[in-house]
Amino acid sequence: MRIRIAALFLLALCLLPAPASAADLDTMIGQMILAGFRGFSVNQDSTVIRDIRERHLGGVILFDYDMLWGSGQRNIRSAEQVRTLLRDLKAAADIPLFLAVDQEGGKVQRLKARYGFRETPSAADICAGDEAGVRRAGGTVGATLASVGFNLDFAPVVDVNINPDSPAIGKIGRSFSSDPEQVARCAAIFMDALHRAGVLSCLKHFPGHGSAGSDSHKGLTDVTTTWSETELIPYRELIRSGKADMIMTAHIFNAHLDPKYPATLSGKVITGLLREQLGFGGVIITDDMDMGAIADEYGRREAVRRAIQAGADILLFGNNLAYDENIVEKVHTLIRGMVNDGTIPEARIRASFERIMRLKESLRR
Repeated sequence: MRIRIAALFLLALCLLPAPASAADLDTMIGQMILAGFRGFSVNQDSTVIRDIRERHLGGVILFDYDMLWGSGQRNIRSAEQVRTLLRDLKAAADIPLFLAVDQEGGKVQRLKARYGFRETPSAADICAGDEAGVRRAGGTVGATLASVGFNLDFAPVVDVNINPDSPAIGKIGRSFSSDPEQVARCAAIFMDALHRAGVLSCLKHFPGHGSAGSDSHKGLTDVTTTWSETELIPYRELIRSGKADMIMTAHIFNAHLDPKYPATLSGKVITGLLREQLGFGGVIITDDMDMGAIADEYGRREAVRRAIQAGADILLFGNNLAYDENIVEKVHTLIRGMVNDGTIPEARIRASFERIMRLKESLRR
């Protein structure tokens, strides 16, 4: 009997995932990439499946609309189709995948009624009512995502509605409120509802996009004269509460925070402000690296290098504003090369990997 118990114990140890310290460099780099792809289904020959198996891709993001094709021929057609797609992606991974989508409500929700999903009102609309309305909306979103297999929602937006005419935020109702305390309250309720459904949240867009007069999808957005420290209040409160799973950086430029680089590429903003001053020890992800504010201003190598050196843990390539079937391979190769030539220390990669794995551990529970 004792021999049998010992054998079972040894078998169990063998089945445990390798500790972060034992992970090889290629695995750690792959976990730092989250990417989009084309297709309603996948098979063994799909590029994204090869990226998951061979390059240890850390996560995927699904869209319902293909920006370059100008059509709905992307990833989302029905609940059953999405459920099968996510199941097949998940089955290919030896490390849990972040299975992500932008499901905020209102103008930004990829899972739409025409595909058979339940839609919710915008952040501005739900936060203008009572707390029960925010809780219902968050519960609907959480249940909807969990029902088909998503485990990460790129929401809620905690940008303060400083400029109601901001094209990417206020004008389309993505901000909860012009009151930063109210933003924090509504975001906390929404996040709690996601967590009850087993879905991780992601606060965005740090350090605050609500005062912007232009859209960073289209080019460099300068908030030097419009941004204020009140925009940090939701982050400060939600970080202090322990609710923040992940935070997304904004591609905004603010000379008062960094006279040289936009937030996504700024060590002063990511490491200095978010990590050291606000005390966030969780996962930091960039906004889409294909957006004009980054893609049009910096080459890919420089943008990738600066984002990692600044302190970003995950680089998001939505692969929708631009499309490259081999984007994961190319970015992985870039990062590997920068580690090999000493541009980026391996310790920097390992630090991000360990933060990512701590968050992914919650997906196993």
